[in-house]
Amino acid sequence: MQLLLLIIRSNYTSRCITMSYLSTEQPASRYRFGLEHEVAFWEQATDQFADFSNTSFERLADLIAQLPEYDSDYPQLRIGDAGIKRKRWYIEGYERFSESGELTGCMPKGIEIRTTLQPTIAGVVQELRESFAQLWEVALPAGLLPVLTSFNPVQTEFVPKPPLNCYETERRQASPEKQTAHIPMMTYGPDLNFSIRGMSTEALIQAGQKLTYYSPAIVPFSFSSPFYGQQRWSGLSKRTHVRTGQRPAAMVFVEHTDELIASSPSLTKIARLPAEVGRIEFKACDSCGDFALYGSLLALLKGIVLDQNLPGVALVPDAARHQHAALYGFRDPELRNQALTLLAAADRALPQDHERDLLQPLWQLVEQQITPAQVMCDRWQAGESLGHILSQGYSQELATLQQTKLLSYPR
Repeated sequence: MQLLLLIIRSNYTSRCITMSYLSTEQPASRYRFGLEHEVAFWEQATDQFADFSNTSFERLADLIAQLPEYDSDYPQLRIGDAGIKRKRWYIEGYERFSESGELTGCMPKGIEIRTTLQPTIAGVVQELRESFAQLWEVALPAGLLPVLTSFNPVQTEFVPKPPLNCYETERRQASPEKQTAHIPMMTYGPDLNFSIRGMSTEALIQAGQKLTYYSPAIVPFSFSSPFYGQQRWSGLSKRTHVRTGQRPAAMVFVEHTDELIASSPSLTKIARLPAEVGRIEFKACDSCGDFALYGSLLALLKGIVLDQNLPGVALVPDAARHQHAALYGFRDPELRNQALTLLAAADRALPQDHERDLLQPLWQLVEQQITPAQVMCDRWQAGESLGHILSQGYSQELATLQQTKLLSYPR
């Protein structure tokens, strides 16, 4: 644990005074967009998926230590009590505590990239691209290859070792999300968030309920977890099949405790920073290997929230509908029709042509009745190895990064 704290302290002090190459002088806008993207790795030396069973916290912390810290990111990025979330990149894992409540370790699953808040969808996708390129260039020389998956393709469950002590057991009862904290150790996925200045708390909560209701028709656009236990799973998104229902589809951040609504999983949460007040966060999508798809999904979410005609609302996600979606995606006629309805509503509601244009890839997916997982399934059917399939998940994104000169380290 002394080494863990030393690494955290080192990350705290290795601050980069140089600003990000994105301008901090942003035009006034009603909207703010943010992205979080979890990166999984393949250990090249041993040719195996890197996870909590074989990868140490220190191994990933060595990568984080090489990445810059931007003073301009704070206070809009949350650091957290443990001090692990110091930068735009941080280790995602399962924190362990002593009986007295002292942090003793963290079982890692991967590295999360988070963006600062941006006034445009294009700006937030660009920042994610830049951060991913920076992570790629420190990970690859260290023998860790970023790979795309939204569910651990090897392990079938996560069991904390050693078992939870009394303090940890009590701590896990503090919220519905802490009670199911073992599930995210098996999953990899994004948080797509945005806020609209001037939105009332009532409208904010209604937006969260709306996204929760329509989530089963939204998530297939992102499916990328068709593997389980080193085999082809029967559906398209093992992540969706396992998590959504027990974990939130959407979450909104409010300022005052009397604005919270009791539910399990949670729909509302107290903002931990001023920058979080009014945030709408969609949490149900799988990870996308082409970050342009995040831009399309943000445009869809924004359009659904702005729409005034869609009637559906739900306090908690419908687990059965999500599991059905996870198995069939847009091959299911009802899901396909609902996705088309959502796209049409978003197209009408979005105020700018360039945002409506972002919906075009989503229209194509529905019309072709496919999801991103289909390419992974086809490669498996053709006899490709699991490692090779996952390693190809970022091929489109890497091509974009090299075309734009953001990536210099060879693929």
